[in-house]
Amino acid sequence: MTWWRFYFKLFRGTVRAPQVVQFLRHLLRHLPGRLLVIWDGLRQHRSRLVKELIAQRRGRLAIEFLPAYAPELNPVEYLWGYWKHHELPNLCPKTFGELSHHARRALRRMRCRPTLVTAFWKQAELFI
Repeated sequence: MTWWRFYFKLFRGTVRAPQVVQFLRHLLRHLPGRLLVIWDGLRQHRSRLVKELIAQRRGRLAIEFLPAYAPELNPVEYLWGYWKHHELPNLCPKTFGELSHHARRALRRMRCRPTLVTAFWKQAELFI
């Protein structure tokens, strides 16, 4: 999530270290220059594969971690909350494909609203 936009990739099943690396590569392809990623302490975020990718990028990619048990500092938590409660509140998909289709559509709609994305950052700033 940047100040005005967010990037996403949906995966079927549990997100493990290879999927995290795949997503980071996706970001590196779409965002020029140096990239700072601020994450929670999820084990997959601290994995050996992620550390190897960071080392390979020689300073282009840096990772900082949020304090433990501080979801209120993470603007992405507000994004997901809005997504679940305002974009997909009564969706009951029958298949993963149907869920993926509706989720992508809703996320793309949200991404076109930079004031909404900015509001998630402002909400997190209230706790700093």
